[in-house]
Amino acid sequence: MLDLLSLQKQFILTHLKEGDVAVDFTMGNGHDTEFLSKTVGESGHVYAFDIQAQAVESTARNLAAAGCPQNYTLIRDSHHKVCDYVRGPIKAGMFNLGYLPGGDKSITTMRETTLPAIRAAISLLGQDGILLIAVYPGHAEGEEEGKMITEYLATLSRYQMCCTQIRILNSPTSPFFMLVETRDKPMKEKYLK
Repeated sequence: MLDLLSLQKQFILTHLKEGDVAVDFTMGNGHDTEFLSKTVGESGHVYAFDIQAQAVESTARNLAAAGCPQNYTLIRDSHHKVCDYVRGPIKAGMFNLGYLPGGDKSITTMRETTLPAIRAAISLLGQDGILLIAVYPGHAEGEEEGKMITEYLATLSRYQMCCTQIRILNSPTSPFFMLVETRDKPMKEKYLK
């Protein structure tokens, strides 16, 4: 059977290397932050965002326990304010939408900030960059977020980036993810008009 978490990491690893800069746009308990931190190593850097103090504290504990290098900045703020903290370019970004596992399920990512965060993330992506967006349609806001993001990504120029969706077709409420991948070299001017 398809293991979506392993597949997500495989996609990220085709772009992200030692020394790169990455962003975890939804810190949660820090599992994606840990993965990104260990992947970019001591010469790279990871920025991680969450609005909840519980998430920041849990992530700090988990990163220390996992022996991650001190290559991360944990930010208690909304992911849509990423450009206030990160100048770019970034090589990878991860969104794991929904609510904090083990936390208050009434606090969830919302369309009003998710779409601006995704737009900002795309603006920060450098050449040969990747953005991974995991969507959880099992609750009302998650379903609407998934529709909104799908519609938005479908409008982007295929000459500048490739937008892909991976989902289990016979399980419509199962999590799925989307990828935004930038090209490894600049496009010729004639394709950008």
